[in-house]
Amino acid sequence: MIRVGDRRLLAAAIAAMLTLAGCAGGATTTSTSPRPIPTPVPTPAAEPVDLTIYAAASLRDALAEVEAMYEAATGARLTISTDSSAALETQIEQGAPADVFLSADTTNAQKLVDAGLAEGRLVPFAGNLLVIIVPAANPAAIQSPADLGTPGVKIVAAGNEVPITKYATELVANLAREPGYPADFAAACAANVVSREDSVKSVVAKIQLGEGDAGIVYVTDASASSEVATITVPGSANVPATYAGVVVKASPNATAAAEFLEWLGGPDGGAILRDFGFSPVS
Repeated sequence: MIRVGDRRLLAAAIAAMLTLAGCAGGATTTSTSPRPIPTPVPTPAAEPVDLTIYAAASLRDALAEVEAMYEAATGARLTISTDSSAALETQIEQGAPADVFLSADTTNAQKLVDAGLAEGRLVPFAGNLLVIIVPAANPAAIQSPADLGTPGVKIVAAGNEVPITKYATELVANLAREPGYPADFAAACAANVVSREDSVKSVVAKIQLGEGDAGIVYVTDASASSEVATITVPGSANVPATYAGVVVKASPNATAAAEFLEWLGGPDGGAILRDFGFSPVS
């Protein structure tokens, strides 16, 4: 027989057991698994930049190699147009869509800077010197620069706005001060000019065809032609030419244009220019 006190103890024990059982039955086990790592979305490759380069005619051959190397190194696409620096500067003033202007002098590049049509300052990137060219057969028998003043010699020159004309005029003035040159040497040379061409390349072409007896051009243009002979100019009279470039302010790719101009004036671009006879900027 179970007494009343014992029943109360037993009931309490059973209730405690049921409470514990209920807690155990209600418990749930959860497992924590690593959060899945999202697959990265690849960033689309940047589109190649298209740059339009307006450049002095005397740079044409060198820029063909510059174009190939720069495109291979950067993926940029270059479109190069060459002409007289003066003509190109005028075209840019009139709204021609160029990104970079490479002039055979500092004057035409500075014009764009002064007109507010260039981004930043002009950047000198190469130098050149002058030389006298004659047809390979040299029918006028020109032997020295002094012969340019001989009556009857036909000199092919560039137009007054073409940079080579400024350099050539200075060269002739320097020669006139050399020992052995007549006082009227500059006037005699001017009287012998038979045509004015729109670029240095055109001067070379006319001499190659024998349409003139002599012309004053850049060393680089003379070395690029196998159909002309050269007459050396005294170092004391020669005129160093400085080539300078600017980024055109209207360029939609001003940063890429500035990078190209920096590259051209740097070690890689400079090596190509030297291969074509250009000299470092002095």
